[in-house]
Amino acid sequence: MRAYLLVIVVAAAVTYLTTPVVRRLAQRVGAVTPVRDRDVHTVPIPRMGGVAMLLGLGAALLVASRTPFLQRVFDTDPGPLWVLVGAFLVCALGVADDIVTLDAITKLAGQVIAAGIMGWQGVSLLSLPIGGVTLLSSQTMMLITVLVVLVTINAVNFVDGLDGLAAGIVGIGAIAFFLYSYALQRGQAPDDYSSLATLIAAATVGCCLGFLPHNSHPARIFMGDSGSMMLGLLLASSTIAATSTVDPEVVSSERIAPAFFPLLLPIAVLLIPLGDMLLAIVRRTREGKAFWHPDKKHLHHRLLQMGHSHRVAVLVMYSWAAFLSFGAASSAFLPLPQALAVASGAGCLIALFTFGPLLLRRRRGATAAGPVPTSSGTDGVGTASGEVAPDEAPTPSGSGAT
Repeated sequence: MRAYLLVIVVAAAVTYLTTPVVRRLAQRVGAVTPVRDRDVHTVPIPRMGGVAMLLGLGAALLVASRTPFLQRVFDTDPGPLWVLVGAFLVCALGVADDIVTLDAITKLAGQVIAAGIMGWQGVSLLSLPIGGVTLLSSQTMMLITVLVVLVTINAVNFVDGLDGLAAGIVGIGAIAFFLYSYALQRGQAPDDYSSLATLIAAATVGCCLGFLPHNSHPARIFMGDSGSMMLGLLLASSTIAATSTVDPEVVSSERIAPAFFPLLLPIAVLLIPLGDMLLAIVRRTREGKAFWHPDKKHLHHRLLQMGHSHRVAVLVMYSWAAFLSFGAASSAFLPLPQALAVASGAGCLIALFTFGPLLLRRRRGATAAGPVPTSSGTDGVGTASGEVAPDEAPTPSGSGAT
């Protein structure tokens, strides 16, 4: 565990220290997010924060390669190098988009190339973990690998709409996946439980922790496409590595998790950004627009419309991300009744936290619509002191939405 904690600390420290430098560079090259109709920030903000996270990732992997415990991962698996190459490619693609704004087809082609290179070099799904049986051909598994990377990249990109939102959600999911992968590897190989999946998850946690102080509301820099695409690729890489190295029969026999659980946990980790992306695709298609056409109807926008402040809306999204991620991870180790009981209680509390302001506003609106008793000095018509109508609530500043 100490080796992984070192990876997290190095990634966080390098990302944190280099972000101000990247911010000044972004201002110099014109990588600045203007104020647009769909955005919730009120002043132009530099982007390109993914460059700082890439530097943190590179430093963390370099330190890991010199650590005796983790050096075995580099000696037996070319994966760390090619994950770094893939991260560099999508980050460079994102930097180009942050500066000159690329079209959707160009970005998609670049993502396919990065995912294809990683898959070609071994960071690929080798089998579906269902009873340890390979159900599909290697070519089909390669296509599924590329699809997993593309979906994850764009899911993270879709949810990047408020200060600290994408980095926080990815960080929470990466922590859950790190703990699950670490415990799983220790259960399978007590003598050598180092793994590519756990290493990449740890580095992802560090990158998010180092970037969040600069990106939390009010943000001084956005991660931009360079950051959101890189974080999506890292999450996908750790998922692919886990499903490729875990022996489903060992997992099932030790009753640590169902044989197919390595696929379910990443889905739970990404359920919020995936759900937001799917809703956006359906919504925009029904409106006759291209699915990549931006709007202001994402989940975080709806939370603001419900009456949450910027910070509270982000905390709500964090809460649901933690509920889904850690709930799924804990169900792999806890008895099902106990896991369901804990999840039910936590879910009720988070639901109250989410919808409480909306219910309160409706109750206040119903009260205001009733007869108002007159009193001395009034004409009997009016609203309570300090009450703000729903459509008059101020819009907080924040990051740009996709």
